[in-house]
Amino acid sequence: MNDDPTTDEAAIALAHSLLDAARSGDSSSLLPLIDQGAPVDLRDSSGNSPLMLAAYHGHAELVGELVARGADVDLANDRGQSPLAGAAFKGFTDVAQVLLEAEADPNLGTPSALETAKYFERAEIVTLIESRRK
Repeated sequence: MNDDPTTDEAAIALAHSLLDAARSGDSSSLLPLIDQGAPVDLRDSSGNSPLMLAAYHGHAELVGELVARGADVDLANDRGQSPLAGAAFKGFTDVAQVLLEAEADPNLGTPSALETAKYFERAEIVTLIESRRK
C-alpha cells in the first residue's frame, strides 16, 4: 500500500481532469487516458460518470466513443438520473439517439428518460424512445 500523499493528490488531479474533459467534450484528452487503463465509469462526488457528463453537455460523438470503450449506458448518478435522462432534460436528440442505439433503458432512473422527455416536451426524444419499444 502506498501512503504517499502526493500519489493520492496526483490520482485525484487525474480523476478531475478526466471528468472535466468529459464535461467539455475534450475527447483528445479523455480517450487516450481511458485507452491506457483509466476507469471508463469513474464517478465524481455526485456519482456522475464521464458518460453522464458528456451526455448532459451534448457531446454525442464523445458519448459514442465512451460507449465503444465499455461505458455503462445505464449508470445513474447519486440522484438516480441516467445519462439518457440527462440528454432528455437538456434536449440533446443526437445524444439520446447514440444512447438508445447502445441499448440504454429509457425507463430507468428517477425520473426516467421517458418521463423527463415528456415533462420537458422533448417531442423528438419521446418519439425516438417510443419507436424503440417492442
